[in-house]
This record gives sequence, structure tokens and C-alpha cells, in this order.
Amino acid sequence: MQTITEEYRKLQRDLHDRNKFYGVSSIEFAPIVASVLHHFKIDNISDYGAGKKRLLDALTKLKKSPRLYFPYDPAFPEYGDPKKADLVCCIDVLEHIEPDLIDNVIEDLSKIITNIGFFTVHLTPAGKILNDGRNAHLILKTIPWWMKKFEKYFSIFRWDEHQIGGKGFWVVVKSKK
Repeated sequence: MQTITEEYRKLQRDLHDRNKFYGVSSIEFAPIVASVLHHFKIDNISDYGAGKKRLLDALTKLKKSPRLYFPYDPAFPEYGDPKKADLVCCIDVLEHIEPDLIDNVIEDLSKIITNIGFFTVHLTPAGKILNDGRNAHLILKTIPWWMKKFEKYFSIFRWDEHQIGGKGFWVVVKSKK
């Protein structure tokens, strides 16, 4: 199942390489992730779209780092394939997915979540532009649109709107498996 085209993977890697501030949202969400880890007594995370692994850095600074951390990001093939975990985080990623492949990515997430998922989605244009001239946020849809996508594979445990980096929301999901 394809989750990214090779052309877009290269655009993503280039944006990571040329912009040191690309992928910083996970730092802001680390306290919420730490709360989820504590609440559900989880000690392993799969970071889907890990970028430069800033979530792990932020959790470590909070003294809440998980026992096991599995990064995945197609822009960083050295991380390997996505791995199953009790908590799967997908922070500031889904709005960057190629629109024709978003259903495949959400299905891919459903295959690696063994317990809980924590996803964030920005609903406004990004402040970053890809080398091909497109805004880095390829999917700009409403919360109900996203919830319908998530409800196909997950039970919604909790969600909330946020203003970090622009209008958006975060959601905690449980696997329907």
C-alpha cells in the first residue's frame, strides 16, 4: 500500500534539510503526549512522521521518555518501516500527506496502533512552501471531514481544538481492533 510518492518524499526531505524549524510542532505537544503515556500506563511509542525526532527530545527533557521509541518518516528512510506500539503519535503530519494517499496513511496508522493513537491536524495553510511552489499543508479540510476519516478505523476517545502553529485540533483514538 503506497503512502507517499518518491517525488514527494524527496520534496519532504529537502524541506527538512533546508529548514531547521520544519517539524517543531511535536515539541509543543510533548506535555500532552506525556499525559497520555502516564494515563494509559504506556511505555512504548511509534512516532509516525518523526522528522528529526523532536518528540523524543522533548519527552526526554520532560523526564517522560518512553522505554521504547520507534521513529518512522519516509523522508528519513534510515528509520525503517513503521512499527507497532501501544501509543502511535502522528503530530503535524496528516495535513502534509498527498491528498490521494491520505486514506492509505490513516489505514497504515490503524495497522500499527495496538492501543492508543494521538494525532494532530492543522487546518490552515503552513508558513512553509515546498520547492515545487505548493504550500506544505496539502490537505486543508474541516474537523468533521477529518473525524469521518478517523472514525472508519478508530473510536474517538477525546479531542480538542488548539491554536499551536495555527488553527487545528488534536485527537486521542483507540483502535477498533
